[in-house]
Amino acid sequence: MIENILFKLSIMLVPGLLAITCHEVAHGYVAWRYGDPTARMLGRLTLNPLKHIDIFGTLMLVIVGIGWAKPVPVVIENLRNPKKDMVWVSIAGPVTNLLLALASAALLRLIMLAPPGSAGLNFILQPLGYMATFSVYINLLLAFFNMIPIPPLDGGRVLMGLLPYRQAMVLGRIEPYGMIIIIVLVFFTPVFSFVLRPLIDFFTHLLIGTQTLSGHAFRIM
Repeated sequence: MIENILFKLSIMLVPGLLAITCHEVAHGYVAWRYGDPTARMLGRLTLNPLKHIDIFGTLMLVIVGIGWAKPVPVVIENLRNPKKDMVWVSIAGPVTNLLLALASAALLRLIMLAPPGSAGLNFILQPLGYMATFSVYINLLLAFFNMIPIPPLDGGRVLMGLLPYRQAMVLGRIEPYGMIIIIVLVFFTPVFSFVLRPLIDFFTHLLIGTQTLSGHAFRIM
């Protein structure tokens, strides 16, 4: 039992932390490029996960397979064109996760091309294959989940940037209650089962299908 928990932890932790760290760094980097140096001044434009870890978010990553990091601060007023530029800042995180999913799928396919080797080689390739598979899953999940069009999620901020000013202000008023709405939607309605999960499954099979290595199937957790 303990061995299974430790094995699962070792497979999930590195790709999970990389996914949420890169997501936040992407927000901060694009904000910096559009005029807001806040994340850079606070030392948040780094891939060091210790700068981004949220303890509860990391625990949720291990327990339920989805987590989060501390949000990178963005001062909207510093952006050169706040309403328009915030769209690019917001979408940078999900786009980064999609790119990481593509890179992870490519890595898994390269592993599958490796000829059968020694036990030592398989000892390295098999865990790496599991990590690449989980990386595809977690990055697709973060990308699609964050694009739910409810603030404070990225999709909500993108929608606010695209809507006319009056409608954007109306949508913005729900932000203080946004996380409660999202939790209810995800955990107490069929949104995850009927919307998010089919999207994740479709793109997972599109990217990697069902890959096998040394007789073991790499399937999404």
